[in-house]
Amino acid sequence: MSRPTGGDRTGRKLGQKLRKRGKIKASSRRWLERHLNDPYVQRAELEGYRSRAAFKLLEIDAKHRILSGAKRIVDLGSAPGSWSQIAAKVTRSTDEAPKVSAIDVLEMDPLPGVAFLQMDFLDDAAPAALVEACGGPPDVVLSDMAAPTTGHRRTDHLRTMHLCEVAAWFAVDVLNPGGHFLAKTFQGGAEADLLAMLKKNFKSVVHVKPPASRSESVEMYLLAKGFKGKPNETA
Repeated sequence: MSRPTGGDRTGRKLGQKLRKRGKIKASSRRWLERHLNDPYVQRAELEGYRSRAAFKLLEIDAKHRILSGAKRIVDLGSAPGSWSQIAAKVTRSTDEAPKVSAIDVLEMDPLPGVAFLQMDFLDDAAPAALVEACGGPPDVVLSDMAAPTTGHRRTDHLRTMHLCEVAAWFAVDVLNPGGHFLAKTFQGGAEADLLAMLKKNFKSVVHVKPPASRSESVEMYLLAKGFKGKPNETA
């Protein structure tokens, strides 16, 4: 998939400025202008994805092939649902036999083939509920979870890393052998133990930053490929 460039495939010209209507903070105005002029936002609208985040997953998959052949997928932190849209298409999931389960504390409008659970992933009941909802152990665990930001970079990093660690242990507990784990993280260190755990359980572990991830953003994605399986599974 090529990186989107200028033009107005959605009928919207890049470089738009907001008209001054009422009292809008300068920071809010800049965010809105950037959002309106973002080619990924425009492509998401054109191609029917719920958010520009779809292209982060698509770009990672184009390079690393983590979705190919997946029969069941779990999507953590799924709202508004663009990753779940892709997962449902890849697995050919249906409402009658869902192969994709998704979870978020936020509401998410229904998606064909996606079993959505509105609950906290840290709830003790969540892991088993997710596996049951998609019909069995998944081949891919996706996590775009991030803790609400406080404005303090170190605190935000640690809180999101905690979610990443919990998601990683969930993946190790439920993935089929050969499966893959992809999770959002933030630049900032404090993840040596997590990397060691993943390297022990997966054939390869890398950090990736897809083109759709804004250059000024501190987000990255941690990708662990080729789950080795539990000892009794690989014996």
